[in-house]
Amino acid sequence: MSSATTAKFWLRKAGLGVSLATALASAMPAAAIAAEPLTKPAIQSDLVTSTLLIDVSSAGDRLVAVGQRGHIIYSDDGGKTWEQADVPVNVLLTAVHFPDAENGWAVGHSGIILHSSDSGRTWTKQFDGDDANELVITESKSIIEELEAALAAQEDGADADASAEDAGSMSELEIQLEDAQYNLEDAQEDAKLGPTKPLLDVWFQNSQRGFAVGSYGFFFKTEDGGETWQNYSGNIDNLDRFHLNAINQVAGGTIYIAGEGGIVFRSVDAGDTWQTMESPYDGSFFAVTGTGNVNEVLLLGLRGNMFLSTDNGESWDEVNSQTDATLTGGMAQSSGRIVVVGNSGVMLFSSDHGRTFRARIRDDRLSLTSAWIVNEDKVLITGESGVSIMNGISKI
Repeated sequence: MSSATTAKFWLRKAGLGVSLATALASAMPAAAIAAEPLTKPAIQSDLVTSTLLIDVSSAGDRLVAVGQRGHIIYSDDGGKTWEQADVPVNVLLTAVHFPDAENGWAVGHSGIILHSSDSGRTWTKQFDGDDANELVITESKSIIEELEAALAAQEDGADADASAEDAGSMSELEIQLEDAQYNLEDAQEDAKLGPTKPLLDVWFQNSQRGFAVGSYGFFFKTEDGGETWQNYSGNIDNLDRFHLNAINQVAGGTIYIAGEGGIVFRSVDAGDTWQTMESPYDGSFFAVTGTGNVNEVLLLGLRGNMFLSTDNGESWDEVNSQTDATLTGGMAQSSGRIVVVGNSGVMLFSSDHGRTFRARIRDDRLSLTSAWIVNEDKVLITGESGVSIMNGISKI
């Protein structure tokens, strides 16, 4: 892995990588950055299990992990041995999710969305950053047309005796129109650079309905298994377009999105509507997970910041994470066992639904990105050194 790739990855985990990627992109022709990774397939490599892998999920009994240069690997024996999947792109993949044993989606840099219908053995491209830019531009133009029509209608109906309420309504429409015009101009500039913005997480309710989130407020939704996607960013209150780093569902059915600047959104109706939650922290969150209990959620963020809600996000308590390392991923079981991982080889273990944690530091101190609890005594971990298995977690 090149030093530039390493820098972009770890800075992204600290909430800065997208800025660096944009800076690098500005120094290179847009066509050079955008075209090649999206048209070249991932290279088959015997070293794939020991290079950067970022996320892991399960497709039934199969484990599937994704990472750098379009690498996707799968294991049918609990992580002892791995096969490399056929992948049509060569970009950094940041997340993977399977809502059932056959269908899975992976997302990553260049706004890529991949789909597998054979439990992760082969993948096809459904969506990329060019599609994302086009969706944002189309929607921005539509919003501008609607606002201009509404403003014209109000102006036509105004007279010298117009009320202060009418004037205030017109002023609000003008502000909204100015914002929409700015968003359109920004999206058009993005389109000139090409597919440069990464998607950072993906979650599917079933084989048809799912969501992808990412940098600069990217938020997309599908209702047909990814055949078509719609821009859903207008459904959350994120006018500053903070990066959306994580999306996940907790026991009880609530879906959470967490990201830059401490933003937290939740949906209690399968993603139809979203509420902005009062955040316990103004730094970035990089992962969100349940605790195994209904309506409980853990937020994982910078400098070891961890917060627990036992009332579905209405209030938060700070949890002593035993570390000041950035926390990047975690998984909970219904039994109350939770594994959280982070930078500098940090691993955190809880057996009481996230009330307390015990810390362990890997000898190599290499950063970790995700954890998948295989059973009560075994966890699979991905990170800078690839994929590894840790046994005996029930005794920690």
